[in-house]
Amino acid sequence: MFKKSCRIKNFPISFLAIVLGLAGFSLAIQKMEELFKVESLFSPWISLFTALVFLTIGFLYLVKMIYHFKEVKKEYKNPIKLNFYPIIAKVFLIFSIILLGYNLIYFSKILWMIGASLQFIFTILILSVWMHKDKFQIKHINPALFIPIVGNIIVPIAGVTHFNNELSWFFFSVGMILWLIFMVIIFYRIVFHDPLPRKLIPTFFILMAPPAIGFISYIKLTGSLDSFARILYYFSVFLFLLLISQWKQFIKLKFYLSSWAYSFPLSAFTIATYLMYHLQPEYIFFKYFTILNIILLSIIIFYLCIRTMIAIKNKEICVIEE
Repeated sequence: MFKKSCRIKNFPISFLAIVLGLAGFSLAIQKMEELFKVESLFSPWISLFTALVFLTIGFLYLVKMIYHFKEVKKEYKNPIKLNFYPIIAKVFLIFSIILLGYNLIYFSKILWMIGASLQFIFTILILSVWMHKDKFQIKHINPALFIPIVGNIIVPIAGVTHFNNELSWFFFSVGMILWLIFMVIIFYRIVFHDPLPRKLIPTFFILMAPPAIGFISYIKLTGSLDSFARILYYFSVFLFLLLISQWKQFIKLKFYLSSWAYSFPLSAFTIATYLMYHLQPEYIFFKYFTILNIILLSIIIFYLCIRTMIAIKNKEICVIEE
């Protein structure tokens, strides 16, 4: 059955973006429960649901690897789809943070070790591919390039608890320097070359993720809100406002799996804003800004879940792509 199934054959690695979005949402809800000092009523169930989605997608992709390995190789060689494989590492890292919030330190450490190891391996592998000029062209450059990079910045969030800080500084340094380099390249592509294909326009939201997560990681590493931390946070605020100002362009887009790119960066930005309020409770603005962000994020997650189920029912995804 699986061997003959065209839908399994066309099952895309980009399905992992759903897991990443849900995992980020789980963590954001956990932080909201901390903000309002309520029991963990929703975040554990959202986390469990996310884990089940991750296992389901992982199983289906494993089936694809068994019966349609040539298609998997084609995806890995695709310069755009390649960037989605490191999501696996990011999911492990985010779940390690979630479990840390519930004081499940032992399980959190196991997930962190798996996630950090996978992140290092994926970073080396993907950068090796990028270094071959015959496999990468300017038209392939889009904000999804940040996906392999951002994972390095996530590592210190739980890493400062589980391992020597020097290792966390290593990952943080790699992620931040590569972010600055590719930020320039991506803006060069956006300004001086053809516009992104419509299905990749939602990936503009990924631009928010590195400075927002960088802010969180930097606070974890240093324990203080200094000038550099503020630069990271306020640059993410600027990107958020820039993207929100383009809302008419985004709502005109039809649904693609890439639409899940809205979710994780907004989750990261929401958590970063909550952290700003936690560090400066006298500035009540950050509390209301956090609430506004979680409302927006919840609406978007609800829309994406409903629209994904409709797309699956109507067989709009897992089809041959152009």
